[in-house]
Parts: sequence; structure tokens; C-alpha cells
Amino acid sequence: MNIIIFGPPGAGKGTQSNFIVKKFNLVQLSTGNILRDEIKKKTQLGMEIDKEINLGKFVPDKIISKLVETFLSNKDYKNKIIFDGYPRNLWQANDLDKLLIKYEQKIDLALNLKTDIEIIKKRITGRYLCNKCGKIYNKYFNPPPKNKDCCSDEFLNKREDDNMDIAIKRFNIYMKETSPVLDFYKKKKLLKEINGESSIDQIYKEISDIIAVIEA
Repeated sequence: MNIIIFGPPGAGKGTQSNFIVKKFNLVQLSTGNILRDEIKKKTQLGMEIDKEINLGKFVPDKIISKLVETFLSNKDYKNKIIFDGYPRNLWQANDLDKLLIKYEQKIDLALNLKTDIEIIKKRITGRYLCNKCGKIYNKYFNPPPKNKDCCSDEFLNKREDDNMDIAIKRFNIYMKETSPVLDFYKKKKLLKEINGESSIDQIYKEISDIIAVIEA
């Protein structure tokens, strides 16, 4: 089974992907992660990606396509992939279709975590990371435990890009780029809408129930 999970930044795609990977024995394909891995490996392609990012540019679709193809061509991952936030535009969606045909695979399900901008603002601006244990908290939805040595205020930090202006900008870019992609999968009758404003556990249960029906 291959699954795509959509949702604006802060909707919880990564969290739900991690749960799905563990429960259904899938492999997560996050374009952000594979881009960073390629840069770390210092390959020729990695250096090209690093140059584009340092110039403040988006990584070209054709470069993303090469990395996705490498992932799809791995026989160990065949029909076991959850695409986390990819494809992001119609070019990528059409390109993915071609790659899936090439490697004799298909998309079985596309999930969309529908989340309002006001919730996204709180999820992003309220996010804190504990530098000691690496856990992520949110002052609105999941505050750190009190009187705990590990996750006390002295260890909690915010990412520089977790601010209101960037949260709004990312949301608007996402909606503009991804809305046509959602229509693309809706026409294929593969899209399922999920209430991304529910609790993490409720979202996970709803997704699990949908996948269980498809697997049956």
C-alpha cells in the first residue's frame, strides 16, 4: 500500500506519518528529509541542492523527481511508502504518476488533514523543543510537564522560523500550490478528508480505520 498525506505546515503530517509507519509497516518518504540526507552525503546532487537552498530558492521539481525515483526504485520499499507532503504541485503529481507506472506501483489512498489557519498559528507559534530530550511541546495544546528537570523552561527553545509571519506565509503558499493537487486525487477518487483540528489520538484513529478498510 502506498499512501499520500497532505496538510499545511503545522497540521501534524509528520506525527501521523510516524504512527502509520509503525502500525502498518510502511516507509516514510519526506522530501525534506531526503534533501537533507543528500546534502549530508555531499554528493554532486547534494551540493547542487545546497546551493539552491543557500540562494533562498526552492529546489527545482526535476531534482526532487530524481530523489523520489531513487526511493521508488528500491525494491524493499515497493508498495510500502507513505509520501509525507509530496507531491506539492501538479507537475510533481503528474511526474509521480509516471514514476509509479514505471516501477509497477500505485497510490492507494490520499489523506488531507484539513486545518484552519487559526489553529496552524497556535501550533506553530506555540511550539517548543526540549534541547535535553528532543521532545516537542506546545503551550496551547501539549504543554510541558511541570516540575520536571528535563523539560523545564531552561531547556525549552523555539525554532527561529516558528513565528506568526512565517506561519501565515507558509499556510498561504501551501493552499495556493496544493489545492490543485487535492483536486487531482479527488478526481481519482483516492482522497479522504480528515479533521486535522482533532486531537492527535482522534486523528490517528480515524486514519487507522480508513486504512484498515482499504487493507481488508
